[in-house]
Amino acid sequence: MRITIVGAGFSGSALASELARNAGPGVELCLVGQPESYGRGIAYGEARPEHLLNVRASDLGATPEAPGGFADWLNLTDRARGSYLPRLLFGEYLHAQLQAAVAGSTAAFSQIRHEAIAVERASAGFRVHLADGSDFLTDKVVLAVGALPPQPLAGVGPRLAVHPSYIGWPWQDGAIDAIAPDARLLIVGTGLTMADVVTTLRKRGHRGPIVALSRHGLLPRAHEDAAPAPVALPPAVLHALDSHAPRELLRALRNLAPVIDDWRSLVDALRPYLQGFWAGMPAAQRGGFLRHLRSYWEALRHRIAPQLAEELQALRESGQLQIRAGRLLRARRGDDAVEALIRERGGQQLRSERFDVLIRATGLDTDVERTTHPLIAHLRESGLVAADPLGLGLRASARFEVLDHKDVAVRGLYAIGPLLRAQLWEITAVPELRVAARDLAGRLLSTAAVARNRPVLATA
Repeated sequence: MRITIVGAGFSGSALASELARNAGPGVELCLVGQPESYGRGIAYGEARPEHLLNVRASDLGATPEAPGGFADWLNLTDRARGSYLPRLLFGEYLHAQLQAAVAGSTAAFSQIRHEAIAVERASAGFRVHLADGSDFLTDKVVLAVGALPPQPLAGVGPRLAVHPSYIGWPWQDGAIDAIAPDARLLIVGTGLTMADVVTTLRKRGHRGPIVALSRHGLLPRAHEDAAPAPVALPPAVLHALDSHAPRELLRALRNLAPVIDDWRSLVDALRPYLQGFWAGMPAAQRGGFLRHLRSYWEALRHRIAPQLAEELQALRESGQLQIRAGRLLRARRGDDAVEALIRERGGQQLRSERFDVLIRATGLDTDVERTTHPLIAHLRESGLVAADPLGLGLRASARFEVLDHKDVAVRGLYAIGPLLRAQLWEITAVPELRVAARDLAGRLLSTAAVARNRPVLATA
């Protein structure tokens, strides 16, 4: 039985490690990923030194039974365990965990450092095609590609789209390093990606004005230096969660919030219930949440390190950084500047403004229907996968099996990570991902045990 995982970021590496630790001699494991971030992922392997984790070191272990594994690996003191460390360090930890699991495994393990560009049905399994032109056969495939490449920014004119003054992905090819220190910047997006961009600009000594624009103009909220005391959810909140009723839940939370010392503890207390709550929510109510509440929830849920929040606040108080609510309707390349047409939130008039550089920083993308990701686009066009209509990744079963264009489970094809947001919503952070990796590893190995007497497919 050969199991192939496509994607060697956190989800893929955590799953591969779980399989390597538990698989027997009759199983062959294969982890396929990009060479630049293999075993680390883009978020951790290609971050910059100034980019911090948005979770305390004490909570970032790669396995459910050892949530403090990252801090233990670094031999941190009690005080340091509550700190927010560089993301590059976490990438090294993930890579070390993977290699240790591989070294101690009794299963055969192949590490392929090439991009997978296509997966096709073949005999009883699948054929995986790589970017170097090679291919191989496998019994099962797990899609662990993480978030998808960012979509083109709406309203950007064709001349600007190919001009250096438009940066569609800020971490590609040293794009930020080419920005002049006095340049006037417009950043579309006010979430975690924007915070990283501004941090890098500040470190480089950027002096020019920065405008960050998003629909609601919401910044990620900050963690406190000390973790908040945990709270137990009262019956009214638990009943709303069990009823899968968003309005009832929102009403119960509003009644509870004034008597909670720290709203962060309330948000954290909700997390263990959210996957089940989302799974039972009707599609129409999911759409309403995405339109009206998503931005507010994510600002509260995906918080930033206290020191980063202080840096952003200092830039705002100095006037260098402006956070604005509104929409970019059009952006074109003029003779000597980016000409942007902006509508402020709640306003009717349009404002024409000029900037030197436009940066797209809109963050996580899971829209399978519109993606240009080679592998996911190929699977979509072949009908092996179906896009969630709300743009939340792939359609899949409760067992993580991918559903095809006829809404039928594709036997042997699975997904893990952000592409499962349509089913689970909360499946982008370490605590949820490490549990999902453990669950999926158990399912895969149970099917491998059943099929142990079948011949392993040979590499083509």
